[in-house]
Amino acid sequence: MSVVTLEGIVEHNRIRLLDEVQLPDNTKVYVIVPGIEVERAAHMYSPRLALREQAADFMMEIIEEPPNAGV
Repeated sequence: MSVVTLEGIVEHNRIRLLDEVQLPDNTKVYVIVPGIEVERAAHMYSPRLALREQAADFMMEIIEEPPNAGV
């Protein structure tokens, strides 16, 4: 595998190469970003039941309230 190093900058969330290099579509590239630390985003996972039998405990109950009289 041959390796070529090209310099570029990010503009509007796209990488623009500084050299006038034309890469063919579907070219595999690797991006190394020096001197910057990327903050990892927190992930919120959906809760899961340990036992399927517990699903009945979480059934939605709809309670209709009488309309407000005179309001």
